[in-house]
Amino acid sequence: MTGSARTRGTDAGLSVATVPSMSTPSASTPSPSTPSASGSSAPGSELLIRLLNTPSVVVHDIDDEGRLLVGYDATGTSQLYEIEIDPTSNGVGAWRQLTAHDGPVRGRYLPQSRIVVAEHDTGGNERAQLSLIDLGRDDDGPPPPQPFVHDANWIHRLAAVQPGRVLYFTNRRNGVDFDLVVRDVQSGEERVLYDGGGYTLEAEASPDGSWVVLTRPNAPANSMQLLLVSTDDGRVEELTGWDDDAYISTPSWLPDSSGFLVSTNGGREMTAVVHYDLATRQWRDVVVDEAHDLIGWASPDGEHVLVATNDDGATPMAIHRLRDGARVCTLDLPAGGCAAFLMPNPVWSRSGNSVALTYCSPTSPPYALRCNASTGVVTSVRPPEFPALPQDLARPTSYRVPAHDGERIPVFVYRPPEGGDGSAVLIIHGGPESQSMRLWSPVLASLVAQGHTVVVPNVRGSTGYGKRWYGLDDRRRRLDSVADLASIHDWLPSIGVDPSRVALYGGSYGGYMVLAGLAFQPERWAAGVDIVGIASLVTFLENTSSYRRRHREREYGSLEHDRDFLHEASPLTHVDAIRAPLFVIHGANDPRVPLSEAEQIVTALRSRGVPCELRVYEDEGHGLARRANRLDAYPAALEFLATHLKASKK
Repeated sequence: MTGSARTRGTDAGLSVATVPSMSTPSASTPSPSTPSASGSSAPGSELLIRLLNTPSVVVHDIDDEGRLLVGYDATGTSQLYEIEIDPTSNGVGAWRQLTAHDGPVRGRYLPQSRIVVAEHDTGGNERAQLSLIDLGRDDDGPPPPQPFVHDANWIHRLAAVQPGRVLYFTNRRNGVDFDLVVRDVQSGEERVLYDGGGYTLEAEASPDGSWVVLTRPNAPANSMQLLLVSTDDGRVEELTGWDDDAYISTPSWLPDSSGFLVSTNGGREMTAVVHYDLATRQWRDVVVDEAHDLIGWASPDGEHVLVATNDDGATPMAIHRLRDGARVCTLDLPAGGCAAFLMPNPVWSRSGNSVALTYCSPTSPPYALRCNASTGVVTSVRPPEFPALPQDLARPTSYRVPAHDGERIPVFVYRPPEGGDGSAVLIIHGGPESQSMRLWSPVLASLVAQGHTVVVPNVRGSTGYGKRWYGLDDRRRRLDSVADLASIHDWLPSIGVDPSRVALYGGSYGGYMVLAGLAFQPERWAAGVDIVGIASLVTFLENTSSYRRRHREREYGSLEHDRDFLHEASPLTHVDAIRAPLFVIHGANDPRVPLSEAEQIVTALRSRGVPCELRVYEDEGHGLARRANRLDAYPAALEFLATHLKASKK
């Protein structure tokens, strides 16, 4: 950690360890920063610091000449870099840093130009702003960004780019709904394309500029509505119904603007890649797998579609012909990792002859791959002087754990060498409509090195295992997912775990699950680590950002109609039952789960004499985006778990 913790008084009269803002240093050449955590002596901490200092690369875009726009966290947060093309070195040339913002930045190339559109916020507050970066300037160091859409009171999310114009979502009209706006880069002229309400998520404009297809959440939980907007007269056509129980994502147009592809589970259990024809207003299946979720992206030349398969948390990928869905080639990706679903979307080159994507696995941090669309051959794109990685990082084994009601819960188990010391940590994903996948996790790897068996479940409500499974926790079935934790605990002795030495670890909704497990099953859990978690479903919905309240009530239930159940399902309501020690991490600027959620559970536990530590980071939002803060928080959490899961604990 660089800097020191200080104590801050809160409105609740709570003294907490608070880490001050830490500025991100600039760097003209890629070289990972190496701050170290102080006072970390638990087994696995040395490995954790090493892995946290290992840089990662994520792909954002590829330009007309084949250059890559990537996010690279050498400076401690993910900044934009451009990678030139050099045929003499496997296609990978010089790296150029484009941004030196104090927080993470993502971006896209503006087609037919040397301009990058960058999206960034301040301190994790998620009020995204847009800037332009002119790559034609001959500057020393990162080129200066020029404000493009800036108003710190509102959110401006980058939606899509086309030659000479940028499409973005903004909630500046009423703070709740997100309108779609197109802005001309040269003149600054703007036009609202859609203001029909909702938390709009994805938008893609047709190549001829006549249409925009966009998605917005509709009535059922974890479902989306597909809208077609005419840019000529603003007419909005609902291509799917408001009450349809269908998830829809990744719209991509054909080059002649005759139609587009989407990934959807409308009318089926698993997500498939389908085509919509504008002339006939008809759908047809392109690629379907009755046993797996698929995601697809049409190539810019209209000949192919890149398809990712969700295979129990790994994502093999293949190129298919668009006209008949026939497989052309399988991408030569390393086995057992991910390149889609929870990663940034892959991007096609303008010519359609290659694909750039991000890949990671439990044994490899995220890095870029360039893939030949004809052969499936891939080329790795790693930063210069990439550090060597340990060769003995754990890989998962899949199980299906019997639940209390006969369901079977998918779990990954990571085992220490020689079986570990008998303790275990359950790591629970956020969402809840999300999925634990086979991803890079320094914390998980270090917990295994510490001697714990790490169990990563996809409890009911998780995606990736069909529409029925992710709907089993909606609204008043919320506590059924908490009951899955008890079922997993009952199963742990069958893999050699001491049931008295098991902890819960999770962030966001996973943090709610940690607190709910401790409150509703206090006899089962020895400790908990809660990161930006929900203590009360009632106060969470009351205090979350207004634009998120309406969106989240579809999943959790509404304050108007379900307050009684939300109160009963809240860990804070049952705080008297919690007896396990708790470690809490939260960002001061979190717009999703307010800091007050952490403060109230810690206050309640401390007043009852339950050991509890709270670490608040002043320059973070919903999670820890800065390496310096991770190096402070995660080794401390690791040491906390080592202390409370000792073999002598009864």
